Amino acid sequence: MKVVWKFKALYLMMLPIMAYFLVFSYYPLVRGFIISFQEFRLIGNRPFIGFDNYITVLKDHAFWEMLQNTLLLGGGMLVIGFIMPILLALSLNEILQAWFKKVVQMIVYIPHLFSWVVVGGMWILMLSPDTGIVNAILKLVGAEKPITFMASADSARWVMVLTSVWKEMGFICILYLATIVAINPALYEAARMDGANRWQLVRYVTLPSLVSTMKVVIMLNVLSILRIFDQIIVMRNGAIAKKVDVIMMYTYQKGILEFKVGLATSAGFLVIFATLLITFVTRAIIRYDEG
Repeated sequence: MKVVWKFKALYLMMLPIMAYFLVFSYYPLVRGFIISFQEFRLIGNRPFIGFDNYITVLKDHAFWEMLQNTLLLGGGMLVIGFIMPILLALSLNEILQAWFKKVVQMIVYIPHLFSWVVVGGMWILMLSPDTGIVNAILKLVGAEKPITFMASADSARWVMVLTSVWKEMGFICILYLATIVAINPALYEAARMDGANRWQLVRYVTLPSLVSTMKVVIMLNVLSILRIFDQIIVMRNGAIAKKVDVIMMYTYQKGILEFKVGLATSAGFLVIFATLLITFVTRAIIRYDEG
């Protein structure tokens, strides 16, 4: 208690933060977990029904279809979203003109600042078969008819993956560039003295130095795999919904549109449990704690 009293000012400063998380994070989490075991009604009794909500969700064919979509889209975003920022960061690191490097960094980072309402709407317009710039370019290079990117189930998944990677690539690239800048120049000098060429410098000095940042990026991407929502709700349409609807759309439909709150919270907690499982497995595979 003497230590607490000695640093009472610091503890007092922490109280508003603790209160914020208790009220807006932990209480809703606990309350939602309780609701997932209830037959939720807006008015009247809310009887406990055990695991019935979870069983209903797990027996719902739509749930498994959306889970499959989520894993396919999330897996694509994870793989491509891991490779492209590294390539971009390595390319920018080779640019000698500082002003040009800064301009490119700013350009690729800007999409990260915009919401999916802006980014999604922009790409819908750009991919339009009638007035979209993408089809206009394809027509100039010899395409006979416009491609309906946002009406074809086959191309829609790729559109979702690539636009997501495009939006976040600049932000992740900045993380890699910050790590590259911190690499000891003596390592490059020693490698050059041993006769290393440009590619060997990247392979044996730069990439090994990025391993710790790569692990952080992988963990961040894995944590977000099952929480894809904003992009889908903005860019989906009736023609492609069956192929791009993700698990969070299931909770939205059940909880908001159908007002089956018990089922929605059950699905939400299944997502939380699955995210924890995937995270722990990934953490073990990449040996995250080994630096």
